[in-house]
Amino acid sequence: MSDLQSHILIEQQDDILAIRFNRTNKKNALTTAMYASILQALIAADQDDSVKVILFAGQPDMFTAGNDLKDFLSRDTTQEPEAIKMLRQLTVQKKPIVAAASGIAVGIGVTLLLHCDLVYVGENTRLRLPFVNLAVVPEAASSLLLPDMMGRQRASELLMLGDFFDAHRAREYGIANAVIANEEVLEYALAKAKALAAKPREALVLTKHLITRTRRCDVQQRINDEAIIFGERVASEEARQVMAAFFSGQM
Repeated sequence: MSDLQSHILIEQQDDILAIRFNRTNKKNALTTAMYASILQALIAADQDDSVKVILFAGQPDMFTAGNDLKDFLSRDTTQEPEAIKMLRQLTVQKKPIVAAASGIAVGIGVTLLLHCDLVYVGENTRLRLPFVNLAVVPEAASSLLLPDMMGRQRASELLMLGDFFDAHRAREYGIANAVIANEEVLEYALAKAKALAAKPREALVLTKHLITRTRRCDVQQRINDEAIIFGERVASEEARQVMAAFFSGQM
């Protein structure tokens, strides 16, 4: 098994396609290659009639710490980031997506959840949106989806202060459906995924389409808008100073 294959585990169990982060030595931080692997899996899942539901997961103590910053900063800036391609795919994904997030969920580890249909978090999970702290801006249309979901003030608290928040607040704010014991969250989410998969296929897909269609264009546009500003911020002197402090261990 290659490093990439070991970092993103893709396994189909009956009609559930599980996409699992498995780069535990780096807190499941996502690289360009990992995003590309996820993107390919998502596209293939929508084209495969044997797949009815997609499940995202990590480990009981770790969902993902977000982007691998060294990998992100070393990417080819003349090419569109694989992360943006993956996010765009999420906005048009036809089949339901369930997430089991426990342990640490940072950055994309939180914003990814906003594009899932059912989300279950471990009771000891700590979540964080540290974009401003890193001198960048939100991603994944979170600047649109979070205010819609929880109101401007709560969204501002999460996105501007960038502090950790717990699983119960994630549920209170509408990010998660339920809080489950960390060691049980994957099993619980899988049971919900199986319950969805048992539903009539076309009715399920059409219901998701109806739920998401109203804001789909707005979400796609916000992903693009955020990506442009994000790229500008990464190249800024402010961001360079913050990143230098981060890598030197001062943050």
